[in-house]
Amino acid sequence: MKLAGMASNRGRNLLNVHDLAPGGAELAVVLINSEDAPVVEKAQKRGIPTEIVVQRDDESRREHEERVVAALEDYDFDLVCLDGYMRVLSDTFLDPMPTTLNVHPSLLPAFPGMDAWGDALEYGVDVVGCTVHAVTNAVAEDGSLVEDEVDGGPVVTQEPIPVYDGDDAEDLKERVLYRGEMKAYPRAVKWFAQDRVEIDWAANQVHVADDTGGDFPERRVTSEDRHADLRYGENPHQDAALYADRTCEEASVVSADQLNEGAKGMSYNNYNDTDAALNIVKEFDDPAAAVIKHTNPAGCATADTLAEAYADALATDPKSAFGGIVALNRECDQETAAQIVDSFKEVVVAPGYTDDALDTLFEKENLRVLDVSDNYDVTEPVTEKDLVGGTLVQERDTQAPAREDLEVVTEREPTDEQIESLLFAWQTIKHVKSNAILFAKGTETVGVGAGQVSRVDAVEIAKMKAEKDAEGKSADGAVMASDAFFPFPDGIEAAAEAGIEAVVQPGGSVNDEDVIEAADEHDMAMVFTGSRAFRHD
Repeated sequence: MKLAGMASNRGRNLLNVHDLAPGGAELAVVLINSEDAPVVEKAQKRGIPTEIVVQRDDESRREHEERVVAALEDYDFDLVCLDGYMRVLSDTFLDPMPTTLNVHPSLLPAFPGMDAWGDALEYGVDVVGCTVHAVTNAVAEDGSLVEDEVDGGPVVTQEPIPVYDGDDAEDLKERVLYRGEMKAYPRAVKWFAQDRVEIDWAANQVHVADDTGGDFPERRVTSEDRHADLRYGENPHQDAALYADRTCEEASVVSADQLNEGAKGMSYNNYNDTDAALNIVKEFDDPAAAVIKHTNPAGCATADTLAEAYADALATDPKSAFGGIVALNRECDQETAAQIVDSFKEVVVAPGYTDDALDTLFEKENLRVLDVSDNYDVTEPVTEKDLVGGTLVQERDTQAPAREDLEVVTEREPTDEQIESLLFAWQTIKHVKSNAILFAKGTETVGVGAGQVSRVDAVEIAKMKAEKDAEGKSADGAVMASDAFFPFPDGIEAAAEAGIEAVVQPGGSVNDEDVIEAADEHDMAMVFTGSRAFRHD
């Protein structure tokens, strides 16, 4: 799509649109009604033709517009974009032209006119923004302005912008431009370039195809409140803050009450690790406990009682659990609390505590004790990861395969006990950073190999952890989970040396046959889930 841009000054929105080329759109020409407008030089540096049509003193509005139309006749364009074009246009220009867009620095119909920023500040609003709208005629037959029609026309898109205490008009002008207009104008142009816009002029409405909501809407408008100022970020030289979504219904570390108010406040890393820990124990219906370090589980287990689950989780790797985060999916009782305080922990999070448990936990001055709701059902459907210049959004990994979902691919079939253990291992490995390998017996971890760039190295680490750091358990006779397929048989060979007897993995490698053959040679059972469980952050 080719655009005709019209400006009176710097034309920053026009140049931004041209540089971004949304939907492949680019400027065919920039027309200016002022001889000294800075946009001329910048457009020429980009190779964009320019036309200067200044209104003469003896020239009427319509006569000037006729010359503007004539100046554009030799250019091919499909859309006109105004950017600070300081003239109200009449049907003399609009009728022969394709759709004409304008960007106005307010959320129309609020604050039309020349001083939208000042008007917003005077009125005391805490949200302003910008509006991209289609331009309609606002000039009477006699050439006078129809004030009610200025900055009218169907709204194509808008972008809200916050107003902060102490802002002046210049602050607001710059924020609306760079955080509002430079998002909204390219968005609108892209929609037109993709032929997705239908304008109902009679109803003064715009309809955009596929501008829908849902988990992945065409436009994301988010608003969160600063919940806490943190001492620092991941490292002491980084400033940080925590923001809260007050609509979240699911048990969340963000909304958790810290019951021992005299203890140190939660740090950036504490929040991150505790969130990871809480998400693991949400996987299980039976009493569950997890101990986390740097968002990876040092151990996880389910059992008949919470105290047993915690003891089994801790025994996986008590060395790595030192200074870790404990998450529970039941009310914490005194027996469990006594085990937790037996070694140094940073945080414990649970859906409630008995009085005796709190007395025990409060003995540790700087153990943060967090109380969350018992709503462990997933209500937040997506997760987000900020990137420089954008945000990745994905569905949460809620896969929970059942026995019937597993495909046995080896000569040996897993036993009922192994199936139970394989399913436990699969639910847990979802929360281990890739490449991930996890050894388990029953419903407790035995060894964890996390975050390796080689899958066989992850097997070796899980094997080493089980042999050297696990207390009262070993990999001999255990099962193994792998978050992605084995590219080569070497991972199976290493697992066999550790005594692994059954394996769960997604399958899907070009070398699956070789991997299955290796499992058969070692009389291992192997099942495929058909789905991967990568975790990269």
